[in-house]
Amino acid sequence: MKADNVVQIKSYAFAIRIVKAYKYLVEEHKEYVLSKQLLRCGTSIGANIEEAIGGQSQKDFFAKLTIAYKEARETQYWLKLLRDTDYLTLEQSRSLIEDTEELLRIIGSIQKTIRNS
Repeated sequence: MKADNVVQIKSYAFAIRIVKAYKYLVEEHKEYVLSKQLLRCGTSIGANIEEAIGGQSQKDFFAKLTIAYKEARETQYWLKLLRDTDYLTLEQSRSLIEDTEELLRIIGSIQKTIRNS
């Protein structure tokens, strides 16, 4: 993978936003359960992409990328749940959900390219 890897950069920036959202939920709403789930899966996306980049084979790369995709789907679920239970406002959640959708598109595109090669 090249040094200016878009999915790597975007997933890391997203993880930073998730950590900040977690801190907000804990400090402002004293919400510890749902926010912890969000923290785990939201930061796991980038961690699995990093593992994929260091993969030993294309099969290993694809497997880790698939985990990152699943973690992004889970992150989207927790963000919607936090929004719909009024822990996050529509505005607060919108940008994070859009970022998740972008990561899903990028990861899905990489998966499709690998499947077709």
